[in-house]
This record gives sequence, C-alpha cells and structure tokens, in this order.
Amino acid sequence: MKDEGGWMMNRNGQSSKLFKLVIIALFGSISVVLMLLNFPLPLLPQYLKVDFSEIPALIAAILFTPLAGIAVEGLKNVLYFIYTGASDPVGVVANFTAGLLFVVPAAMFYRRFKSTKGLVSGIVVSIVITAVSMSVLNYFFILPAYSWFMGMEMMSAQMKWTTVVAAILPFNALKGLIIGVLFVPVFIKLRPWIEQKRMQSNSSSAA
Repeated sequence: MKDEGGWMMNRNGQSSKLFKLVIIALFGSISVVLMLLNFPLPLLPQYLKVDFSEIPALIAAILFTPLAGIAVEGLKNVLYFIYTGASDPVGVVANFTAGLLFVVPAAMFYRRFKSTKGLVSGIVVSIVITAVSMSVLNYFFILPAYSWFMGMEMMSAQMKWTTVVAAILPFNALKGLIIGVLFVPVFIKLRPWIEQKRMQSNSSSAA
C-alpha cells in the first residue's frame, strides 16, 4: 500500500524546488537585460557604468536564501559573458564579486530582522562592504589582472591608488546608494507577495 502522505510531501518538495529553479532562471534573465541597460555617472570614468541587475538577485535572496541571490548573480554573469562575447573575463568576475558582496549582507539583515528598517540597515552595510572590499580587490587583484589580460603595462602603485580612491570607491558607493534608493520602495510594494511566497516555499520545504 502506498504511503499517500509521503508521496504528497515528496511531490510538494519537488514542486518547491522547481518553483525556485524557475524563479532563479527568470530573475537571472531579467538581470542580464538590466545589466545591458547601463549608464555612466558624471565625473567618473566612462568604463564604470551603473546598472540595476542586483535588484532581481536581491529579491531572490530575500525570497529564498542568500544562495539563491548568488545563483542569480552567477547566471546573470555567465549569460552576459556568452551574449556579449566579452573579450576578457576580469570584468565579469569583478561584477559577480561586487554583486555577491552587495546582495548577501542586505538579504541576511532582512531575513534576520524581517522589517523594512532591517533591509535599509542591510543595504547600508552592503554599500560599505562592497565599496571597501572592491577597492581592496581592485588594488591588489582586479586592476593588475585586467592589465595583464589585456596586455597592457602594469599600473604603478600610485596610479592604482589614484584609480581606486578617485573612481572605484566612489563608484561602488554611489551605485549601491542608487540601487538602494530604487529598491526600497519597490520592495515595500512587493513585500506582501514576497512574504507569501517565502512562507509557501518554507512550508513546502518543511513538508
């Protein structure tokens, strides 16, 4: 005799996993489109461009887990690399790293406090972490890797320091601030739906 309860629980679990995969794939695709709709900021180098592709990843991280946000960031960058035929992987790796540093702390704060105030606090922490971490990573790894990969002369320590202080640091801080200011009102509108879907997903996983 079949265990109908066990069969139903297994089916619910499979449906929950399928729902997560579909949402992650959908958000990853949306993120690619948003990544392509980029624009530079005044007074900063033209190669540093703002986009809103972290928003779907942040929603996924809040809706499911931070790992879901990381998956969206990874899928976005892989699809972007394939679609654009980018000549170097350094920018893609840097974008993925920056996205991870921004999305994960903000999502963890919200999941810990489950309030708009918690989300805002998380975004502020994410901005600081992203700006500082990307400055350090650019100085020691990303800028040298880009120069090496493109066959350019290596930057001097002074040039790297100037680039980081005058461009990388303010860019990541401003980008995080812009995304945060845009995301919070969007999140407030979506919060009932996000909480409903998150509870349904947790119930299915528990079953």
